[in-house]
Amino acid sequence: MADLTIVEGPYLQQVLDHSYPVWHDGLSRASYGRYYAGQLATPWGRTHLQRFALVERGEVLASAKLYTLDASLDGRPLRIAGIGALFTAPAHRGRGHARALVERLLERSAGEGATVALLFSIIGADYYAGLGFEPIATPDLSLRVIEDTRRGAPMTLVRAGEDRDLPDVVAMGRARAERYRFHLERDRDFVHFAVVRKRLLAGLGPAGDREVQFFVAEEGSSAVAYVVITVRGGGWVLEECGDRDPAGARVGAILQVLIARDPSAPRPAITAWLPAGFRPPQIEVVGERPSSDIMMMRGLGRSVPKLPDPAAAFYWHGDMF
Repeated sequence: MADLTIVEGPYLQQVLDHSYPVWHDGLSRASYGRYYAGQLATPWGRTHLQRFALVERGEVLASAKLYTLDASLDGRPLRIAGIGALFTAPAHRGRGHARALVERLLERSAGEGATVALLFSIIGADYYAGLGFEPIATPDLSLRVIEDTRRGAPMTLVRAGEDRDLPDVVAMGRARAERYRFHLERDRDFVHFAVVRKRLLAGLGPAGDREVQFFVAEEGSSAVAYVVITVRGGGWVLEECGDRDPAGARVGAILQVLIARDPSAPRPAITAWLPAGFRPPQIEVVGERPSSDIMMMRGLGRSVPKLPDPAAAFYWHGDMF
């Protein structure tokens, strides 16, 4: 029987070598390794992210990331086992190693108190449905920022976000998340990890390939709204945002300000996951399609919680693993 092993040292190099052709996302092989190391170096990554593999006779058969996440469902705390980057080495495919790895990781996590497993499938829902996971459909929304051509940008103080803004970001997220049946507990280290991971990918990639923008609207000395955007190829992905205003008007104002920086430039194609009921007044949804990244959940143990419908789940694109 193969051993379940924490991936480090030579095993890590095997995993990175095998998975690089699939998930390099424009990085060189050396940068691909630095990208993972940079995530582990964050305060959240050091305590909540590990890589595991099934190993036999010194060879990695299959590997996956295991994230330990805290969440809330119907007001009750949950410990979540997040499965990411599930991969079978090419020479060992078709023998059930990935399935065996998932089951052993979930058995381990359940023994440590996890009650729910969460993953994102990029291969459709069928494979993971066979492992007991249920899809929670999250659509990709295409957005247009409504502009006032007569008045220009709104009079909103917008500046680059900093680490000192993270407590305000956390507070905004918690206030909004309370309205939903299911949400992750996004503390300061978690939000920091989400932003750093995007910045690492941009910074380690080819020059000019992508850019990560973190902006806040400030009143007094506090951030009262924010956006995190990945810019690539003329398009924007709104990774996450927040606003003390329940309507989200200041998020919309930030986006108006960012677009007004270059009035003659073509308007970007903007995509996002937005929680149900959150539609800033300056934003128009112009398209919707099923996301290629399917959120899927599975209850663990004897007491299986009733999983939420999509409209009751609060989750940002930037939280995806």
